[in-house]
Amino acid sequence: NLTFNNAGLGQTMTLYTDSIFIGGGHAGLSISWYLKHAGREHLVLDRGKVGDTWRNRWDSFCLVTPNRFCQLPGFPYNGDAPNEFMLRDEIVDYVEQYAKSFEPPIQGNVEVSRIRSANSGEGFAIETSEGIYTTNNLFIAVGTHQHPNIPVWATKLPSDIIQIHTSNYRNPAQLPQGATLVVGSGQSGCQVVEDLIAVGRDVHLCVGNTGRIPRRYRGKDFLEWENLTGSYDLPVDELPIGRDIRFKPHPHLSGRDGGRTIDLRNLGQQGVTLHGRLLDVDGELIHFSDDLHSKLDAADKFCNDNLADVDEYIAKNNIDAPDNDIMPIKWKPSAAAPILDIKKDGVTSVIFGTGFHFDFSWIDLPVFDMRGYPKYDRGVTNISGLYFVGLHWLHTQGSGLFYKVGRDAEFAVNHLCNREA
Repeated sequence: NLTFNNAGLGQTMTLYTDSIFIGGGHAGLSISWYLKHAGREHLVLDRGKVGDTWRNRWDSFCLVTPNRFCQLPGFPYNGDAPNEFMLRDEIVDYVEQYAKSFEPPIQGNVEVSRIRSANSGEGFAIETSEGIYTTNNLFIAVGTHQHPNIPVWATKLPSDIIQIHTSNYRNPAQLPQGATLVVGSGQSGCQVVEDLIAVGRDVHLCVGNTGRIPRRYRGKDFLEWENLTGSYDLPVDELPIGRDIRFKPHPHLSGRDGGRTIDLRNLGQQGVTLHGRLLDVDGELIHFSDDLHSKLDAADKFCNDNLADVDEYIAKNNIDAPDNDIMPIKWKPSAAAPILDIKKDGVTSVIFGTGFHFDFSWIDLPVFDMRGYPKYDRGVTNISGLYFVGLHWLHTQGSGLFYKVGRDAEFAVNHLCNREA
């Protein structure tokens, strides 16, 4: 249903369709798969093209979940390396092939500027670079990586220091000769550190509060143990930390070179200079808190607690599994003063592995909490016809992953169809 209205300098297009969803990544495609199989008219709007989320990662980027965990609806992984980890270009190909397998109705290169209630009072109006779309049902599948987090002290760094967020990092050749300070020890920060030390770069790492888990434990990939113990099926509201886990980083882990454990103490052994939390920049001096030892101990405890959960599961179910073969790394950092001298230590670049912050301000609907995060129950909001899909820990640990995103997509589509039955 197309209508055209004179609007001074041009025409405003109004397109109506039954269901629209914003975001053509793996979450949005999963919704489209279920809507198509339910025979529901719909349209996918995306600011770029299929696979862009992954296409824009750094050159050596790879999944941290094994390939066999790639289980998008109707398109399970069927390659010959189920225990390996897809590289960036392989991930892009997997998502592109998924789209080709059922040909979703995608309109790419569309910028959405505002979502509001439709003028009729029923449904939604979506203001875009291509005009206005109206719909009865709206699915938001855009994730929470709208803006990179850049610390306020970054403006105090000397002007000749190259500053790059991990979202813009591609490879070590981007960086000038000299040492690099990586700020943030989540998965992205640690994987970039791996990338840099692989080519012999001098690296400093500012350590955060992220925990770690091993790549393999007692004969299995550790994520396989998590799957067996039910971690991927545990609803977020049953966790001790509750919904706050949605704002916590993933534990250290790597799929690089067939998959391996990331242990900060091991990085220290390899020559990476570890620091505590960065406090401030004063001229050529960078000041850190004196908490590195406690952060390393906390990462060890996180790991040991997770190992204990697996051990308990193995014992309870009488599973014949190999003994624990993980040898703790005893390395400890020196008691050097928590100050980095930019000139003296030859630092020429800083990479921010500081994550992102979400921005849903373009959605002009009363569906957000005090911090601006959407309120929902398993993606279903209190506004009829409005759903969120693909968010980190939307319902379970697998909600944002290739492995389980389809389960939440199916739930949302079933809710829509049952509501209108």
